[in-house]
Amino acid sequence: MKVHELAPAPGSTHPRRRVGRGTGGKGGKTAGRGTKGQGARNNIKPGFEGGQLPLVQRIPKLKGFKNPFRVEYNVVNLDTLEAFDGSVISPDTLRERGLVHKHGLVTVLGRGELSRKVEVHAHAFSAAARAAIEAKGGTVTVLDLPFRGRPPAKGNALTNR
Repeated sequence: MKVHELAPAPGSTHPRRRVGRGTGGKGGKTAGRGTKGQGARNNIKPGFEGGQLPLVQRIPKLKGFKNPFRVEYNVVNLDTLEAFDGSVISPDTLRERGLVHKHGLVTVLGRGELSRKVEVHAHAFSAAARAAIEAKGGTVTVLDLPFRGRPPAKGNALTNR
């Protein structure tokens, strides 16, 4: 058997029906569209729903823009660090106490006062927070971000691929 000898089984195929080619065969004259009425004509717009308000008009337009590459931080202020017992503060220790969400990056901001020396590890610091911690003799360690370049995209249109 060779490739050029292959053929479908006898009776398994039949020719396509050519409608609208005269009254001599099946599908002549009205070509299977019935008589009169909207369905017999050729000018219905795509998406037309018979006078019902079309889907395109029922759905509101999307407003604004949501950046899929936004980096979101869990915020910790200096007054939270002041109330925290222990001299070494890291995202893991903050998560254990329930002060930040179990996922995400941690940033330290400068609201409140600090009265003791602390060692703080976080992903970002504001200038005021860094100055306040170092003024009390503490140390600031910036942790590496868990991604290189920009973060992975968020949102259904970008992640369901």
